[in-house]
Amino acid sequence: MRYILLVFLGACSYGILSTIVKLAYKQGYSPAEVIGGQMFLGFVLTWIPALFFLRTKPPLRQLLLLVAVGLSVGSTGIMYYNALQYIPASIAIVLLFQFTWMGVLVEAVMTRRMPGKETIFSLLLLLTGTLLAGGIFESGGLAQFHILGVVFGLLSAVSFTLFILFSGKIAIAVNPWIRSSSMATGSFLLASLIYPPVFLFNGALLDGLFPYVFLLAFFGIFIPTVFFNYGMPHIGPGMGAILGAAELPMAVLSSYVILNESVSILQVSGVVIILLGIILPEWLRQRNIRRNKATS
Repeated sequence: MRYILLVFLGACSYGILSTIVKLAYKQGYSPAEVIGGQMFLGFVLTWIPALFFLRTKPPLRQLLLLVAVGLSVGSTGIMYYNALQYIPASIAIVLLFQFTWMGVLVEAVMTRRMPGKETIFSLLLLLTGTLLAGGIFESGGLAQFHILGVVFGLLSAVSFTLFILFSGKIAIAVNPWIRSSSMATGSFLLASLIYPPVFLFNGALLDGLFPYVFLLAFFGIFIPTVFFNYGMPHIGPGMGAILGAAELPMAVLSSYVILNESVSILQVSGVVIILLGIILPEWLRQRNIRRNKATS
């Protein structure tokens, strides 16, 4: 249960990001500054505690693999934040949320085993709730699609699926703090290649950018990467993808509370359906455990 809670909280942490990004964009900061600043501070934040665990030095090959996994974290942020330039956050997060069925599909292919009825039913609930919570059925919802935004949004879903998959499979014996800092290194390297870190030299970081990118680094790199690295090896990519759906209710809530965006009855019902889809698999699993104990 502890590992499920960690992954759930890590997903909730991701849900705050779209609100912070929109606030940063309103202040005139570019995607290069926002993404680069987040990845840089995420790199710093994760390495500070990791330095205390360097006594146990993992093999170089494992560290390089973890840096490679970090590329998926970085590319998720890059694709998602670029999608937010072309389409509303509600549409972008619906596209990102395609990782729910992608993660279950990948696990089914890897294990060569079809997902159970409970998982399929949970996915249907999640997809239905995502469409409702994202405002797709609201007036003008579909009219807000932009081809580049759709492409970036779907690519962010693919990247996040890869992160969920590999964070639970690669070098799981390595200390979670070292794993997290190595992944953050990969994210920062990718962001620096695409967006050279000019914010370090042009004064933008200390001229108002810092609060935004610090929050993005804390909630978008530090918390989810560490929590996922502790939890994902114990629950698998399929369950991880389902728990990751907690991101959307948090995104809707933060938009309502911080940005004062209106939330319709349809969106609220979508959030409730998503939460049911998250709770259902674990509730059924616990019920089956109790039944098996009762009959044994």
